[in-house]
Amino acid sequence: MKAKDIVDKYISFFEKRGHKRIANSPLVPQNDPTTLFTSSGMQPLIQYFLGEIHPQGKRLVNVQNCFRAADIDEIGDNRHTTFFRMLGNWSLGDPARNASQRDAGGYFKKEQLKWYWEFLTKEIGLLKEKLYVTIFNGFNDISKDNESLKIWTEIFEKEGLNANERIFHYGADKNWWSRAGEPEKMPEGEPGGPDSEVFYLFDVAHDKKYGKECHPNCQCGRFMEIGNSVFMEYQKTKDNKFKPLPQKNVDFGGGVERLLAAVEDQNDVFQTSLFLPIVKSIERVSEKDYRSNHKTMQIIADHLVAAVFITAAGIAPSNKEQGYILRRLIRRGLDNFYKLEGKDIKTILTSIVDQYKETDPPLLVDFEKIKLTIIEEEQIYKSTLSRAKSYIEKKYPSTGSEQVGDEIKGVRKILSDDAFILYSTHGLSPTQIKSLGFLFDEQKFAEKMKEHQKVSRKGAEKKFRGGLADHSEKTIMGHTATHLLHQALRDILGKHVFQTGSNITNERVRFDFNFERKLTDEEIKKVENIINEKIKENLPVHFEIMTLDRAQKLGAIGLFDEKYEDKVKIYFIGNYSKEFCGGPHVEFTGILKRFKILKQENIGHGQRRIYSQVFD
Repeated sequence: MKAKDIVDKYISFFEKRGHKRIANSPLVPQNDPTTLFTSSGMQPLIQYFLGEIHPQGKRLVNVQNCFRAADIDEIGDNRHTTFFRMLGNWSLGDPARNASQRDAGGYFKKEQLKWYWEFLTKEIGLLKEKLYVTIFNGFNDISKDNESLKIWTEIFEKEGLNANERIFHYGADKNWWSRAGEPEKMPEGEPGGPDSEVFYLFDVAHDKKYGKECHPNCQCGRFMEIGNSVFMEYQKTKDNKFKPLPQKNVDFGGGVERLLAAVEDQNDVFQTSLFLPIVKSIERVSEKDYRSNHKTMQIIADHLVAAVFITAAGIAPSNKEQGYILRRLIRRGLDNFYKLEGKDIKTILTSIVDQYKETDPPLLVDFEKIKLTIIEEEQIYKSTLSRAKSYIEKKYPSTGSEQVGDEIKGVRKILSDDAFILYSTHGLSPTQIKSLGFLFDEQKFAEKMKEHQKVSRKGAEKKFRGGLADHSEKTIMGHTATHLLHQALRDILGKHVFQTGSNITNERVRFDFNFERKLTDEEIKKVENIINEKIKENLPVHFEIMTLDRAQKLGAIGLFDEKYEDKVKIYFIGNYSKEFCGGPHVEFTGILKRFKILKQENIGHGQRRIYSQVFD
C-alpha cells in the first residue's frame, strides 16, 4: 500500500459516510495573518468552527498539504517532518436530533472514534493489538473526558482487548488542541478543545534514557501518533476562562507519512516507501550510507522536500517571512549535504518530484522552475559563505593553527559580536559559522540572539495582532474592505488583476495582487474614490450558497479549478462585488466610514502590495 492508496481509501471511507471532499488549501494562506504557512487541515476552516456556514455542509473531508516551521530543529528523529500531508475529516455543528437527519447533520465523539478505529483496522489493515489511545484528563473547570473513555472502553472490549492497558490519560499539555497550543497560551477568542489520539506500537526496545517505563507519549520511538480527534467545543474568553462554542465540532487530523509507517510497520518514516527512494538518491550522490549518517540524511531529505513544495507555492528565497523560511531550509539542507561531501542536488530534487507527482501533479509541471530556484539559491549561498569568510579573515588574519584548550586545531577565535554579524548580516547560523573554522563565546552569542529574538517577537506581535481569525469588529471591516479593493483594482487596472494574498490586522489592511508596474497617483486616487463611494452608498452585504457553475456565470471573482467543490459560498456587496469567500463580513458598507490607501510596494515576481486603512 502506497501513500496515495491511504489517501484514496480515507477520502472514500468518509465520502461513504456523507462527507463532501473539499480542496487542498494553498500552502501559503491568503486570509490568515496569524501564520506564514498552512500548518493543519483545520486552519482554513477556523471561521466555520465559530459559526459561519460552509457551502459543502456539516461533514467535510480532505487531504491538506502542511508545513510547520517550528519543527525545523526537530528533524533528525524517526517521525518528524516539516512538510507533511494531513488527512482530515470534520463535523461542523451539533449531532442531528434523530436518525433520519444524521446523514446530513453533524456528529460528535461516538461516531468519530468508532469510524477512525474502523478505518485503521478494516480499511488499511492495522493490527488492533498494535493500537493504543490517549484521552484528556481535565484542566481547571473543564472536566475529564469520560465520554471518550466510555467509547474507547466499549471498542476495546468488543475487540477482546483490555481497555485498562490501552487507554492512557494525559493533561492539557498532551491532550488539548488549539492553533496556539495548550489552554494558557491561547489568545482571547481562540477555539480549542480536548482531543483523543491514537498511537501505533512498533516492535522495538524501549530506550530507558527517556524514562523507566514506556508509554504512548514516550519519545523513545516505540510509539508513534497516527491520528488526533479534536473535539472543538470551547472558546477562550477575556478573563482567561472558557465558554462553550455555539456548536460542537469534530476536527480530525492524521499524517499520511505516519500512517504509511504504521501500515509498513516501519518505525522510521524516512525508511518508508515514500522517503526511501529519496534517501537512496542521497546515498548515491554522496557515496555514503544511511545507517552511518541517518540524521544528516533525514535533514537533507526533509528540508529539500519542504523546499520543493514551498517553491511550488510561488515563494522565492529571501530574508523575509516565507522566503526566509525557504532560504533557511535550503541552506540547512545544503550544509548537511556538503557535510557528506555531496556535489549535486539535482538528482535528489528529481527523486522528490518523482515520489510526489501522483498526489501533487503540479510539481511535475513546474519542476524546471522549482529546480532553477533552488539551484540559484545554492549559488547565492556559496557566494555568501565566501563573503562571510573574507569579512572575518580581514579582521582576523590567519596565523596558522591556533591553540584551543589542550589541543591545536586549524581554527580561529572571533568575538561574539563578529559572530553575530555573520548571523544577522550574512545569514549564517552558529553551526555554519563554526563549520567555516571560527570559534566564539557561544554563551555571549546566545545572549545576543535572545535579545534579537525579543525585539523580533515584539515586531511580530504587532504585525500579526488581530487577524481575520479573531473576528474582531475592526478586522471584519478590513476583510470587507479587501473585497471592495479587489473589485476597484480590477475596474481601474483590468480584469486580469487578481488577489494573491492578504494580511488583515486591527491597524491596517495589506493586499497583494498581480500587476507588473507601480500604480500612478491618479490610479490610486481613482481606486480610493470608488471604494469610498461604495461605502457612502451603504451597500448591503450578504452571501449565497450556489453551484460552482452558477457562480462562474454570475462573474464571481475566484478560482474555478477547485475540483472537489460542487457548491460554493459567494459574498455579494450590493450589485458591485461578487467574490468567493468563507466570511465573515459587515452587514453594510457604511460601517466602514472611510478607506485610505497608505502606500504601495513591489514584492517581486510581477506582484504588488497595497497597505490601506479603514476608519470607523
